[in-house]
Amino acid sequence: MIASQERANTTQNFYSFLQGQPRNSALLDETLLESVMQKAQDSRNTQQRYIEQHGLTLVAAARAIAAAYQSGGRLLVMGNGGSSSDAAHIAVEFLHPITIGRPALDAIDLTADVGMITAVGNDLGFEDIFKRQVLAKGRKGDKLIGLSTSGNSKNLLAAFAQAKQMGIGTIALVGGNGGQMATSPDVDHCLVVETTSIHRVQESHLVTYHIMWDLVHTILAEQRGASAVAV
Repeated sequence: MIASQERANTTQNFYSFLQGQPRNSALLDETLLESVMQKAQDSRNTQQRYIEQHGLTLVAAARAIAAAYQSGGRLLVMGNGGSSSDAAHIAVEFLHPITIGRPALDAIDLTADVGMITAVGNDLGFEDIFKRQVLAKGRKGDKLIGLSTSGNSKNLLAAFAQAKQMGIGTIALVGGNGGQMATSPDVDHCLVVETTSIHRVQESHLVTYHIMWDLVHTILAEQRGASAVAV
């Protein structure tokens, strides 16, 4: 009760304009700046906890992706909403590496084909939009990454199940308590950002796939070096 009253007082003092009172611009800016600092610190803390908990899983996932590329496989990525933008970002990172000396690696963004997505969504249902693409484009030995802030996206779960049947390895980047993906037998590697803030989850996912991209290239470079020495 006291905490609720304190929040109400803070709102009244710092955001008086919301109650139709004159706005103190300097005081509002000071409050907004404090909010910026708190959110930035919360983001850093969330990422630190997440990496400490799941760093080894991230390394294992990167090794799995590197192994797929080494054997001629590819990477498929998928997500809904904001996570679809992350999926596109992942594909671009692998297809167009900005670091000199790192080769382009084939990656397919399953969120990109609007015609395919709308056709399947209209004819079969939204749950099948990624499953049908995995069925058509996926090959045994590929890897499939799915991003979901809840871990419960039905179309991702359906695609993971299809991938598993086809011998495609699966990686989930999720939030909250991990949802259904955290316990799904169709997910090989599950990276869970344990927070209820969707923003903190998405920020941590960005860090995850940037690190994952770097690890994959590092592992592949190490393997190329070992092969050269062996020869």
